[in-house]
Amino acid sequence: MTHHSPAPVAPAPVWPVLDSDRELFDRELNSFVPPRIFDAHTHLYSARHFPEATRPPMVNSGPIDVTFAVYRQHMEELIPNRAATHGLFFPFPHADVDVAAENDWLYRELADQPGARGQMLVTAHTTPDEIRAAVRDHGIVGLKCYHVYSVSRPTFESPVEDFLPEPQVAVCHELGLSITLHMVRARALADPVNQATIRRYCETYPNMRMILAHAARGFNPHHTLLGIHSLAGLRNCWFDTSVVTDSGAIEAIARTMGHDRILYGSDFPVTHIRGRCVAIGDSFFWMSADNTRLEAAYAKLELALVGHEALRTLKVAALALGWSDTQVEDVFYNNAARLYGLA
Repeated sequence: MTHHSPAPVAPAPVWPVLDSDRELFDRELNSFVPPRIFDAHTHLYSARHFPEATRPPMVNSGPIDVTFAVYRQHMEELIPNRAATHGLFFPFPHADVDVAAENDWLYRELADQPGARGQMLVTAHTTPDEIRAAVRDHGIVGLKCYHVYSVSRPTFESPVEDFLPEPQVAVCHELGLSITLHMVRARALADPVNQATIRRYCETYPNMRMILAHAARGFNPHHTLLGIHSLAGLRNCWFDTSVVTDSGAIEAIARTMGHDRILYGSDFPVTHIRGRCVAIGDSFFWMSADNTRLEAAYAKLELALVGHEALRTLKVAALALGWSDTQVEDVFYNNAARLYGLA
């Protein structure tokens, strides 16, 4: 009697893009997204640098090593046939990650990518000399700070100074570096403490380039609507669009600051989660299949990829603002090319 071994089971695809996703892109986004992209908010990292017990679910769900090639592969599936070789890359911030190892990983991955730029991950204790050394030795163009490295608790209520101390901002002015700031505090840009710090940093250090992530953390657009006037006139302040799924914040920024201050960003690999962020009351809620009952009498509800939801949102903003094709191209590439001196 012949015994046959069971056929090997193919592993589930990592961060899959489905036929329905490709159809959505072709139907709604292919004619909108320009052929050339600079991705101003994206992550490279290795899961080996996170303690297994505290790895974030996003890291656990993907490849062990998220290299530049892995980024290109997955973004090509999400946004096909675009020249996504240009971008601003930084490590995946997490309270327990090995920050030095993550930065070294980033430097190695970007060493032979002339179209890419890198920001080093910094904690509240990173010294100006460490920043100068990273610029000198690895050509980094800026800093990625994050609230989990704040000196105050709870970190979600941290003032900016507690995780982006002024000496770091001063060295960015000295060297012409950028800073990607994901502000916290419950009301984001509507918070007077955040408003005052960002304005003071930008005015005191005019050669520093501030990039306010997620449309100034505009996950609730009313916060950005209420606070954007506080930054009016600042010409060293930009805003990335990463994983923003309500157009109100982007529209408010464009009307107050100008479309030339807006940078497309993906927030890869968050792009490959299914869901979207919705404003609720004075805060916001990240909707996913795990936390939302997707039942409705009028339709079969299926979540799209966050990366596609964010692109749809940017398209809605562009239509509402009456942007020309050239202005759309500015947001996807030209604004960042000017900021970072790309050919």
